[in-house]
Amino acid sequence: RAGAAFQYLLVQKTGAQKNVGLIQLNRPKALNALCEGLMAELRRALEAMESDPEVGAIVLTGSQKAFAAGADIKEMQNKTFQECYSGGFLSGWDKVSVVRKPIIAAVNGYALGGGCELAMMCDIIYAGEKAEFGQPEILLGTIPGAGGTQRLTRAVGKSLAMEMVLTGDRISA
Repeated sequence: RAGAAFQYLLVQKTGAQKNVGLIQLNRPKALNALCEGLMAELRRALEAMESDPEVGAIVLTGSQKAFAAGADIKEMQNKTFQECYSGGFLSGWDKVSVVRKPIIAAVNGYALGGGCELAMMCDIIYAGEKAEFGQPEILLGTIPGAGGTQRLTRAVGKSLAMEMVLTGDRISA
């Protein structure tokens, strides 16, 4: 089974005809924080789904509590700007946005920082009643780093995007 090959994801084909790829982020203790290992696995899972002729669409989801609470801050905290810049930090995070098959983000709970950016890379966001979207990077002295400033502006308009990015405030579904 495909799911056995992943540490941070649950991957399966579902639906009546088994033609929907389902990728569930699975780091419950870290609220699905997006560490390098999870993002590498996500790229692998997306490549497998994209090359599978039986898969017509992909659903990306998390848990009831968190779609993804953002990038893994513990993994990033000791990196300098130079290390991030020269080391290609966040390279490959945009894989979701270049997959040719439709990707639906099924969001419930927190979609914050990188988690919000990940959801916005999908073609459609289906948000549950408990979904909370936010770009709280300003509270850490930084800004969204994976295209969030541009995608958020397109999704919610300039005024609300500026408010969210500059205050760290969250919005509901």
